[in-house]
Amino acid sequence: MEWLSYSTPLLQGAWVTIQLTVYSTILGAFFAFAFGIGKLSSNWIAKSVSIFFIEIFRGTSLLVQLFWLYFALPLLGQAIGIDLRLPSVVAGTLALSLNIGAYGAEVVRGAIQAVPSTQHEAAKALDFTPRQVLWRISLPQAIPEMMPSFGNLAVQNLKDTALVSLISLGDLAFRAEQIRNFTQDSVTVYTLLLFMYFGMALVLTAIMKLLERSVGRWRAGRT
Repeated sequence: MEWLSYSTPLLQGAWVTIQLTVYSTILGAFFAFAFGIGKLSSNWIAKSVSIFFIEIFRGTSLLVQLFWLYFALPLLGQAIGIDLRLPSVVAGTLALSLNIGAYGAEVVRGAIQAVPSTQHEAAKALDFTPRQVLWRISLPQAIPEMMPSFGNLAVQNLKDTALVSLISLGDLAFRAEQIRNFTQDSVTVYTLLLFMYFGMALVLTAIMKLLERSVGRWRAGRT
């Protein structure tokens, strides 16, 4: 039962993975709404910034984004005389949240645009401002439609956290690799790793399903 001796470091790594997933998913949701709504803005500056953000982070590798924030950004800061060094946990959380936020922004944009145009026209007839239309008409109907896609993105984000092991952040993948290098027991270590990620994904999926149902009931209560 030597796998029992692996449990303590793996559980420590799992806790880091859970924290990364929670923080980056919440921050990623903020970016998703900010830039998804920004892409629909009539303000050309907000729209341009949002499009730039979305295209950059959807069009480049998460691994490259992670390395750029952790290795390249401090060198850029050094060149201009500013300390831009980021702790590994900050760099990892920021890279994950920006990446998931870019994909989430397109989910937000699509869901808002799917709201029937007749409702926008009715709101304008009632002299609603664009802000009122967004908060009172569009978002209450769009958010329930976003939830299944957000659930998928959250699970993908959990799996992507394994990349932070490459900047020496002690997550689950990093701890597993440490154990494997020490014991050379690849079969046991990687099997445990598979089951632990699978278990966390199941729990996260269940949580997102509960949120989806809660949002559905909230929407039903408003209609």
